[in-house]
Amino acid sequence: MGKYCGRSTTILKPRTTQQVSDIVRYCYEKRIGIVPQGGNTGLVGGSVPVNDELVLSLSNMNQVRKFDPVAGILVADAGCILEALIEYLAPKNHIMPLDLGAKGSCQIGGNVSTNAGGLRLLRYGSLHGSVLGLEVVLPNGQILDQLTTLRKDNTGYDLKQLFIGAEGTLGIVTGVSILTPPAPQATTNVMFALPCFENILPLYSQVKRGLGEILSAFEYLDRTAYDVSVKHNPGRALRPEEVEGARCFVLIETSGSNKEHDEEKLNKLLKELLGVEKPLVNTGVISQTPAQFASLWALREGVAASIAREGKCYKYDIGVPQASFQECVDAIRERLRSTGLLRQEGEPVEGQPKVKHVLGYGHIGDGNLHLTVVAEAYTDDIQNAIEPYIYEMVASHRGSVCAEHGVGLMKTHALHYSKDEVSLSLMRKIKAIFDDRGIMNPGKVLEYTTTDTPVRSLL
Repeated sequence: MGKYCGRSTTILKPRTTQQVSDIVRYCYEKRIGIVPQGGNTGLVGGSVPVNDELVLSLSNMNQVRKFDPVAGILVADAGCILEALIEYLAPKNHIMPLDLGAKGSCQIGGNVSTNAGGLRLLRYGSLHGSVLGLEVVLPNGQILDQLTTLRKDNTGYDLKQLFIGAEGTLGIVTGVSILTPPAPQATTNVMFALPCFENILPLYSQVKRGLGEILSAFEYLDRTAYDVSVKHNPGRALRPEEVEGARCFVLIETSGSNKEHDEEKLNKLLKELLGVEKPLVNTGVISQTPAQFASLWALREGVAASIAREGKCYKYDIGVPQASFQECVDAIRERLRSTGLLRQEGEPVEGQPKVKHVLGYGHIGDGNLHLTVVAEAYTDDIQNAIEPYIYEMVASHRGSVCAEHGVGLMKTHALHYSKDEVSLSLMRKIKAIFDDRGIMNPGKVLEYTTTDTPVRSLL
């Protein structure tokens, strides 16, 4: 995104958990700040050093430690790239429970540390459920070994949950034990073009009833998101007659164990959707080959990369009720239009940088909207028009200011819109218990306070 720039003189790339422990213990004694870094694919500055902290990269810790093909439990180093784990499991007829557009670069330790949701949370749930155990190096250098492969363990507090989504502020995840589901024997997907957003939730309800256990994804794109993706992925576009009059799009994926059974369910659903006087969808396109399957997914997965080519992006991964998706996008668009910051069609490009697009896409199944503003440049005027307005809007829905990407550096000031003071106070106390010298990813998730212990520079 070009939004955050680190200022660090030193990066260390340990190969073992013991080396991580030795490094952290030294930094604890010298009060040197540490920024753990995985694939560095985040969007909120969580893996970027604010000052001259030590960057500790996990990229050399990239080995699968073991895999149980019966239980489907994988134990791996935190630096394993997600796509490498997907490829490792493929011949073993298992899959990772999460799939991300950044899978070619992101690492499993970073996925856990940010509680990444991904495209199939609807089917496989969050990492809070699929992670069975963690190995973590604590801020004083101690190694917390909870790398269990047990499905059930009720012996006291479930400490691993504190590190899932903590973004490296409580310790450094070095090993992960994760439950991997069996690979589906049959998959297909369908893209629907809809005349209006109001049809989305009735469609979602009907799809859930019709497909039941084989529904694995229900993804949403508004018309702007679709058009931008097609602009940069022209070979993936639907035919013009298929998108005429469409204001939004839905991508549905099914995955099951019996191809004939799944096709029967899907065909029945399509007949019910298209065989009524006033259908919820204009048309539907179903994949017939693996290439078509990949092509439809590319339209959805290509949105993020496509909007990055359009300009500077203000990305907000908010959690709001599904019925409010379009309302939130429209509200931001209208606010930018009313302040004169949204470039109108035909308006000359000269003059002050302005906003080019306001768009929304995301996961209907878990209420995660990626609301994105694409501008010609990052400016204070645009930033101030969006924030805190967007966070106030989220709070009015009792939503979340970050549903997927994390808090990082970007949203520390906005946490109070989703967490009350009691919750924030407890978070600060937990941080102080684990990280009493404030060296772990300083300035991320929780804002600095006047009582924070200064962190020494490396030099």
